[in-house]
Amino acid sequence: MEFKERKRILFFGLPLSFTVYTVKEDVITIDKGFFNKLENDCFMYKVQDVTLKRTLIERIFGLGTVICYTSDVTSKELVMKHIKNSSQIKQFILQNSEEQRLKRKVLNTMNIGVDDSDIESEDFT
Repeated sequence: MEFKERKRILFFGLPLSFTVYTVKEDVITIDKGFFNKLENDCFMYKVQDVTLKRTLIERIFGLGTVICYTSDVTSKELVMKHIKNSSQIKQFILQNSEEQRLKRKVLNTMNIGVDDSDIESEDFT
């Protein structure tokens, strides 16, 4: 399954932008620009969390903003602004990111409150 959506203007939800979001089972791609093209990819297994944000105006016009929090080096947050089918895309990303992590056997760990100054250096000689 694949989703391909355009960034839309907020009022009336018209696709008057040169930004295209493509969400596949293994990768998320954001293409921006007309004269200067910028293509940003993020593998699905790097997505750690997904948020759906819908303002009142977005809800009126059937739009939403999906924010993906990733462990990618180039972009920690992938923001897909004012897209249709935002709820379905969010669920698709959540399911496929988990499947891709299991498929690749990737383990996500968090560094909770550990600072380098807290670790004492020990001499093992």
